Amino acid sequence: MSSTRTGRASRGDRAARPAPQISASDLARRTEALSMALLSGGAELDGADADLARRVVDKAWERTNIAGDHTVVALAGATGSGKSSVFNALVGSPIATIGARRPTTSVPSAAVWGSRDATELLDWLHVDARHSVSADGADGTGLEGLVLLDLPDFDSREVSHRLEAERVLELVDVFVWVTDPQKYADARLHDEFVSLLSRHDAVTLAVLNQVDRLSPSETSSVRDDLTRLLLADGVTGATVIATSAINGGGVAELRERLALAVAGHAASRRRLRADVVGAATSLRAGVADDEPEAMEVPRPQLDSALARAAGVPIVLDAVARDYRREAFAHTGWLFARWTRGFAADPLRRLRLDRTGGANAIPVDIDSADVRAVLGRSSIPSPSVSTTAAVDVATRAFARAASDRLPVRWAGAVEDAVDQAGGSLRDALDGAVLGTSLRARRPAWWVLVNVVQWTLGLLALAGLAWLAVLWGIGLAQLPRPDTPSFGILPVPLVMLVGGLLLGVGLGALSRWWARVGAQRRRTTIAKRLASAIATVGDDCVAAPVAAVLSRHRETRRQLDRARS
Repeated sequence: MSSTRTGRASRGDRAARPAPQISASDLARRTEALSMALLSGGAELDGADADLARRVVDKAWERTNIAGDHTVVALAGATGSGKSSVFNALVGSPIATIGARRPTTSVPSAAVWGSRDATELLDWLHVDARHSVSADGADGTGLEGLVLLDLPDFDSREVSHRLEAERVLELVDVFVWVTDPQKYADARLHDEFVSLLSRHDAVTLAVLNQVDRLSPSETSSVRDDLTRLLLADGVTGATVIATSAINGGGVAELRERLALAVAGHAASRRRLRADVVGAATSLRAGVADDEPEAMEVPRPQLDSALARAAGVPIVLDAVARDYRREAFAHTGWLFARWTRGFAADPLRRLRLDRTGGANAIPVDIDSADVRAVLGRSSIPSPSVSTTAAVDVATRAFARAASDRLPVRWAGAVEDAVDQAGGSLRDALDGAVLGTSLRARRPAWWVLVNVVQWTLGLLALAGLAWLAVLWGIGLAQLPRPDTPSFGILPVPLVMLVGGLLLGVGLGALSRWWARVGAQRRRTTIAKRLASAIATVGDDCVAAPVAAVLSRHRETRRQLDRARS
């Protein structure tokens, strides 16, 4: 017998250790963090875990806003375990109905110790059967503020009874599981009921009732076995108390344990904190430990595919041709420039002549012009292979950005890319349309143009001079002396020299224009690359970054709720 008492004392010492105090501000911080995680996580969180977490948040806010400082203790157990008898023994009067017909308890009953008003709390618990118990006297010492609930049988044949028991168990602060020597090891009760307790780090007591039917050695053996089963179920730190509602054995010890739970007035916060931490831990399993930065994910394949889809190679070819065409108009042989009219303006054919530079023709662009340009015949539509390349590149970018993310979050990244794909074509056309495709005229154009006009006028002057001399000779008038260079008359030198030098300078200018066209192509390519990269940022990277940002915020808030 002494060994049994010693075992009880050691267990009692462990149970009597003061629990860590949970401040209201700490609980509020954790609850707010869990609520923020639910908002940022959205549909990417597991549905069942998210629903449970929402109930926990609602419960925490509601419970902390209820006036009064009470501790709610629930007596739960299987049919015939003597739960109502223990309830009556703790109250000190036959409040709960006890009988042979099962189930006896169909709705929760409450006993409230002390003078504090618990109406708002019991209304929140939806418990209508209420009884006041005086906290004076030996039986009520230390129980001021205790709300003791007698729940329906957990294994009742009536489904509504079981559902009611499960509902209330989610709201109480302290669990007291009442069992008996016949059912304490029932596998179904452990799997379906004790597993609920293992999810909470709240105060948990197990009462082995009806020990008056056992010998002291049998009581010790069953008690140790029940403790082992609870540990196997994951209920850490559970206290097992042997009681007998018939002779009152163990009731005083149970009352002391309840007094310890009530004394600190922190059992409710401990339970709520445990629920918040448990919900956050469950949700945290569906969130990765880190996530990449979308804007830092390498994407040369994506930018290249978008450039091809936007028709950038076609546009750059047109830019180069346009440069050579304009260079010819300013530096070509003066008497051949009229042939420029036979060559179509390459940028105008693409309806891109409106975009640009200091020398672009100012043309107002209205909404009809934009609609005419976007996605239509101005720039040829991308081929099937080009479209497929864009799809492959965007999905490759999404996979790289969602690497190591859970399946739900990776799917959200891909969905974000898919949703942005519908506006990608118009955005690419708009980027090309909004990019200046011309630049300031090169200074050498002006210099060569002046020289060409000088040579052209010189050739015309020589031709006119020769024509006058020819007319004088034809009229048989006295012919004036004509200056000469050696044997060549000056007018002939002016005509031939102007023509030959003009043609030669034009040929040299055309060669140099090819070099300039390549430089212009490189300059415009950089502008278009920047514009296409902006489209990639807005239509691909930004939606992905939004998902990753939500993931980051969810992870941080869940860690904050758990820490």
